[in-house]
Amino acid sequence: MRIISRYLLRQHLAPLAFALTALTSLMLLNQVAKQFTNLVGKGLPWSVIGEVFLLSIPFIVAMTLPMAVLVAVLYTFSHLAADNEITVMKASGISVARLVLPVLGGALAVSFLAFIWSDQLLPRSNHSLRTLLVDIQRMKPSFILREQVINEVQSQRFFLRASRIDPSSNELRGVSIWDLEDPDRRRVIRADSGRMAYTPGGTDLYLTLYDGEIQEVSRDQPAQFSRTFFQTNVIRIEGVGREWERTEADTYRSDREMSVCQMERTVRQARADLVSARAAAETAVTRELHGLAGLPPPVPAAAESLPLGAPSRLCRVWSWIGNLVLPDTLQAQTLGRLKTDSGPRPVFERAVPRARPTVLSGAGGALPEEARIRAARQRAAAYLVEIHKKLAIAAACLVFTLVGIPVALRFPRGGIGLVIGVSLGVFTIYYVGLIGGEELGDRLIVTPFVSMWVPNLVFSAVGLLGLWSLRREGWSARGGGWAELRDLFRPPRRRRRA
Repeated sequence: MRIISRYLLRQHLAPLAFALTALTSLMLLNQVAKQFTNLVGKGLPWSVIGEVFLLSIPFIVAMTLPMAVLVAVLYTFSHLAADNEITVMKASGISVARLVLPVLGGALAVSFLAFIWSDQLLPRSNHSLRTLLVDIQRMKPSFILREQVINEVQSQRFFLRASRIDPSSNELRGVSIWDLEDPDRRRVIRADSGRMAYTPGGTDLYLTLYDGEIQEVSRDQPAQFSRTFFQTNVIRIEGVGREWERTEADTYRSDREMSVCQMERTVRQARADLVSARAAAETAVTRELHGLAGLPPPVPAAAESLPLGAPSRLCRVWSWIGNLVLPDTLQAQTLGRLKTDSGPRPVFERAVPRARPTVLSGAGGALPEEARIRAARQRAAAYLVEIHKKLAIAAACLVFTLVGIPVALRFPRGGIGLVIGVSLGVFTIYYVGLIGGEELGDRLIVTPFVSMWVPNLVFSAVGLLGLWSLRREGWSARGGGWAELRDLFRPPRRRRRA
């Protein structure tokens, strides 16, 4: 039996590697096609351009890994069924459950690796990629020129308009330039065509213009008008960009740049803010009622700290693993080592001070506190949705395995068309549901758990129903017509009558 388990798992390795490589390459090529024209021609080192695309791979892999699992399961089981290997195994007394269990165990292991990937590596790569793209945008803001628009190359001094701009060759057509640098002279330069180029340092812009004219008027002599024709004119514009500088430390992180434990800490802080806002709203209402009844205002409560609560078991496990694997970087900065009792290390969390309620007047005095309550709920929901999203996408590897096995065994003669068709259908439905659920969860319409786990639950039910239908006696893997699809979900009694 161990030989069969190893054989089934080994049959999945090559399709999984091929599907993961192919899907990742296609999505990476799409990313390169979108970003290449915005990066090339700005004087950036090729290593920086390569780093941008390299940092895009972790996000792509996190999305394509569940897809690759489904493709591998569909291809492997349909191939085994078409070659009658499944029939031989069943004739030898091996049940469908015995064939499915090792594959489900492998899918569970892939789900665990996918979660580690999205929780530990993906936030770091997203943070580095965002920081790098911000540095690139700050490097040469004047390079982003739009056609048919007057672009401000230098603030209040130099303006440029071009009817056509070719980003790949930096060629310009129908160029008009307004030079306002000299306060005593105004110049308008027009040219039939031109070309842009940056200096090696990236701080100056050279414009080489062809077949044009320069119109010049002096404020001291407004009656005189100068007009000069040229075939080639080179203009140097200084200080339009800055040299490449990399941001070394960026403390800001969005929800997609945080691990589960970091987002969980933010959720606990948002919930503490929610408790504080509700207490302040109750105090404000009490003050209003006392004022309407002519009673003295209540004595304000002393400010106190609200504990953020203990971290989850998952975060405690990650902290324990980090203490074992990672070096203690703070030992060299402390005067001595703290001695604690045996047992788990204490976790120190920053307490959130309870805000002292302010004196509000009017019948709607609690409205600002209601806004605080809703803002705290939305902040907590947004991070909870992202936490469940990481878990749901990782669990999709196991869910897609449940869906792929019965489909592949029921239609073994589907071939590559079955693999591509079913994969595209499942991917589209799953990710549309995921995106729609995320929107509903962020708007507080549904809970974060429901918003992210409904697609997994639906596909899991479909997969389990399909596996249950394969366990009936007399089933074989010699079918494969698309007309049998309706029999997959029909009750056994109606199936026998038909």
